[in-house]
Amino acid sequence: MPRTAIIVDDHQGFRAFARTFLEASGFDVIGEAGDGAEAVETIERLDPDIVLLDVLLPDTDGFEVARRVLEGTSRPAIVLTSTREASDYGTKVRQAGIRGFIGKGDLSRQRLEAILWDDGASS
Repeated sequence: MPRTAIIVDDHQGFRAFARTFLEASGFDVIGEAGDGAEAVETIERLDPDIVLLDVLLPDTDGFEVARRVLEGTSRPAIVLTSTREASDYGTKVRQAGIRGFIGKGDLSRQRLEAILWDDGASS
C-alpha cells in the first residue's frame, strides 16, 4: 500500500491542510513543493508513493508536471487537485496518465482511497 506522499500546491495554507489530512489518514508526508519546477525535482529526489498535485501552479500546470514526472524514473500515483471541477479541464484529466482527480473541497480519506486502491478511477 502506498504510504509516502508529496504535496504540490502554491498555497501554503492548502499544503498545511493537506499535510494534516494525509498524516491523519496514515501517510508519511516526506516533502512539499510550491511550484512545478520544485515539484519535479522533489518527486525525482524523494520518489514518493503518491503525489497530491495542484493543477494551477505559478510556473506551469499540474498536467505538465505529471507528464514530466511520468517520463522520468519515479512512478508515483498522481492525484490532481483543484478548486475547479474535473470537467472544467475537458479531456486533459483522462489523458494525463494520472491516477485520479479530487476537487479540493471534496478531499476525503474515502475519495483518496477509492482512487488509490479501488479501481484507479480518474474523477
